[in-house]
Formats: sequence, C-alpha cells, structure tokens
Amino acid sequence: MKGAGWLVGGTRPFCSRSERIGRWPKARFDSSQVEPSTLENILDAGQSGVRATLEAAQVEQWVSYGNVKVDRWIMREFVVPSVFFDKTKGPDTARIATALPEIDKCCRALDDAVAQTGHLVGSRLTYADMNVIPMLSTLLNFPAGKDILAKYSSLSAYVTRLADLPSFKNTAPPPRR
Repeated sequence: MKGAGWLVGGTRPFCSRSERIGRWPKARFDSSQVEPSTLENILDAGQSGVRATLEAAQVEQWVSYGNVKVDRWIMREFVVPSVFFDKTKGPDTARIATALPEIDKCCRALDDAVAQTGHLVGSRLTYADMNVIPMLSTLLNFPAGKDILAKYSSLSAYVTRLADLPSFKNTAPPPRR
C-alpha cells in the first residue's frame, strides 16, 4: 500500500449504491494524520458516518504503521537479534545499533499521536492500540528500550496504562527461561 495514490470510484462489496466510494486516502508513514480527502462523499449518512469513516481510516493507518515500522524496528531488527543469536558469535550489535535511531523515530511518532487523547485514534481503545502495545511492552524488557521510552512521557504513560489492563496481563506469555 505504501506509495499507492488515491483509489477513485467503484463501490465497496456488499454495499448499497448510496455508499459510493469517493476517494480513499493512502496511508502515510511520515505523519500521524490521514491525508485530506473527500470523505464526505463516502457515505450519505451525515456527519456521524463521515466521522466513523475517518476514524476507521485512521485506525487502519496506525495498524499499517505498526505492522510496517514498529514491528520491523522493534521486533525484527532489535528484539530478535538481541535474544536469538548464535551463542558462539554473540548478538549482532551492529544490527541492533542501527535499529535504535529508527525505534526512536517510531516512538516519537507514537508519542505525538497519544499525547492528546491517550490513544492512537480518538479517545477510546481501538485495534490500532492493541496492535502496537505488545511490541512496545516488549521493548521495556531491554535497557536500551527503556531509555528510548523514557524520553517520551505520553508514550510511557500509554504503555504503562495499557499494559496494566487485565486483558493484557491475562494474555501475556510466560517469562522466558
């Protein structure tokens, strides 16, 4: 989806003709805002329908950001080489060091997003929040991760609050041995 422009025209599957698609915004990974679009043309349902559609687009944007950026830099480029390595060679410190500035960029973007409402989208828990919180809480298991998160007060409070939810605690994996 990255690099895709606007999808113009057409209809969504299983929708009435009144739910014509105007222009869907493409995902942007350098900003916490969905690009301007003609969302008011998506539904004829009035402002609440437009607001819900905008929120759904923003959730999708943050889920994509989590899957493309946060997962790559925290899990694949930092956690995996820090934990799973050849015991004779040790961790790939060059790969880990390369990931740290990128993790910082991700944390800065997430901190900006959660600063106003305490959630990535709107003022309630969404799938976007549930998608990134396991990765962010895993980051806290490493001293370098704690140092990065400590620089972002809104994000630190967000991680602490969501990781304290009973549903998060009840589904956490057992500690590694």
